[in-house]
Amino acid sequence: MLTIKDISAALRPRRSRSALWTLLVAGAATGAALAIRAKRSGRYDLRGRVAVVTGGSRGLGFLVAEELARAGCRVVICARDPRELALARDQLGVHADVLAVTCDVSNPAHVERLVSRAITRFGRIDLLINNASIIHVGPLETTTVEDFERALAVNFWGTVHATLGVLPHMRRQRDGRVVNIASIGGKVAIPHLLPYDCAKFAVVGFSEGLRAEAARHGISVTTVVPGLMRTGSAAHAQFDSPGDARWFSAAARLPILTVSARRAARRIVTAARRRQGEVVIGLPAKLLRILHDAFPAITLRTLDVANRLLPRAKPV
Repeated sequence: MLTIKDISAALRPRRSRSALWTLLVAGAATGAALAIRAKRSGRYDLRGRVAVVTGGSRGLGFLVAEELARAGCRVVICARDPRELALARDQLGVHADVLAVTCDVSNPAHVERLVSRAITRFGRIDLLINNASIIHVGPLETTTVEDFERALAVNFWGTVHATLGVLPHMRRQRDGRVVNIASIGGKVAIPHLLPYDCAKFAVVGFSEGLRAEAARHGISVTTVVPGLMRTGSAAHAQFDSPGDARWFSAAARLPILTVSARRAARRIVTAARRRQGEVVIGLPAKLLRILHDAFPAITLRTLDVANRLLPRAKPV
């Protein structure tokens, strides 16, 4: 690997042109090798791999599971609703061998059973997609401690429980890929989504720290930061008022503010193949993150203005 010191030394008058050309060629060769390695990492063969997708019965989770199934994975999906889960299993079964397990990821015993059944059925776990999530929409005045606890239990602790459940198996394999689906709300706190924001901020921190610690075992960790997606999530969100339901549902349908869930699912699978550290999905999410990082004061002021336009809590 070339260093600034090497290049500076080569540029000194006493060094010959041949030495400089040698360094330049070596640098070009190193860059080419890294490019080839990155390209090859995108060819990770999913055929025969075993993928666990939490929250896989509908929305983004189902679409990710479908992409994995079509790529040749054997798929394990879990969700809390057994009827939705059975329907998803039948649809995915057209493409792959599918195991569906009723599971509440906030319950460690449920997650332990999920992992046990996956290992018993398929003998290994190669990928974990932590997708299970809940959304609560409302101003802070109507938000309770229980709302924060529920968001953390599912969005954060569900991610932790599932990850800790599969890590021992991946360590023994010396290979594995964990994908944690966070949110732009885990990078920039969005008004009227505070419990969700807090839980997703925790997911981002856990995911980034985990990546550093798991790498030596051959395990990659990808943090996914999507913006608002057209997944029909509004139908399953908890709203504190009809006004909150209206603005959130309207925003979730606008193409200019949202990204296609199918496109997001494909991008997530690609990121897992390539062992990418982080991927931000959707132009609005990318712009908001850049703006927040470069001009935090302006971003906070903009969010303040946006909050004033959102429905207010009714006086008690």
